[in-house]
Amino acid sequence: MNRTAILTGVGVIVAGAALTALIVPDRAPPQPVPAAEEQSMENTAPAVTSTPEIGQLDDSAFGARVRNYLMANPEVIFEAAAVMEQRQQDMQSANDGDLIEQHSEALFDDGYSWVGGNLDGDVTIVEFMDYRCGYCRRAFPEVEELIASDGNIRIIIKEFPILGEQSTIAAQFAIAAQQKLGDDAYKALHDAMMTYKGDMAVPALTRLAEALELDAAAIVDHMDSDEVAKVIDDNRALGQAMQISGTPSFIMHDQVVRGYVPLEGMQDIVKDIRG
Repeated sequence: MNRTAILTGVGVIVAGAALTALIVPDRAPPQPVPAAEEQSMENTAPAVTSTPEIGQLDDSAFGARVRNYLMANPEVIFEAAAVMEQRQQDMQSANDGDLIEQHSEALFDDGYSWVGGNLDGDVTIVEFMDYRCGYCRRAFPEVEELIASDGNIRIIIKEFPILGEQSTIAAQFAIAAQQKLGDDAYKALHDAMMTYKGDMAVPALTRLAEALELDAAAIVDHMDSDEVAKVIDDNRALGQAMQISGTPSFIMHDQVVRGYVPLEGMQDIVKDIRG
C-alpha cells in the first residue's frame, strides 16, 4: 500500500475518532444520591442541555467539526500514518521471513540457477531479474561492484521474464547457453545481455553470442526445449509464491528487497545481516 492510500485511510479513521471525542465528551459515571437530597434536587436542579449525538448532527455540522479538528491538529494524521506504515512494514517483513523459510531450497539450492561470487560466502543474495527491465540494468553494475568489493557474498541469479515476449526469448537464450555450454558461457552472455541496447530477438542474440565466440547454433537449437521451459516455469512459480511481481527483486538473508536499491543501500543491508 502506498503512502497516499495510507494517509487517506488514516485520515478517515482519525476524523471519525476526533469527531467522536468532540461530540461525545468523557462523562464521569453517575454517583448515588442520598434519598434526603433527591427530592430537593428534583425541585431545584436547572434544566440540562444535552450534547448532540452523532446521529443528531446534520451533514454540515458533521463536516464542520471534523474540519475544525483536523485544521487545528493536522499533525495527528501524519503521526498515525507513520505508525500504520511501520506496522505494515513489520507485518510484511515477518511474512517475507516465513516465505523464505518455506521456499529455502528452491531459492538457495535449486540445482540449476547460476551461482557466483564467493561460493562459501557468509551472505547469499538471490536476484530475480529480467533482461528488459530498466532498473535491473541500472542495478547490474552496482550488484557486480557489491560482489567484487565485498569478497564474501554468494550471488544466485533467477531468470524471471515478466516483461513480454522478448523477455522470455532472452531468458530462453541465456538458460539454453548455460545448459548446453556451461556456467562460464552463461555468465559471459548474461553480462553482455545486461548491457546490450538492441532488441532481444533471436538474430540479434545470435550475433551477440557469436561475438563472444560461443556456439550460437547450439544455443538456438536448445531454446525451445522442455528443460529450458521448466526453469522459467519454476522461477515464475517461485516468484509468485514469494509474492514477487516486479524486477529486480532480491532475497537477502531473511528479507525480500523489492525494487532497485543503490549500492550504498545494499551495502548497508549486508552490514545489518552480519550484525
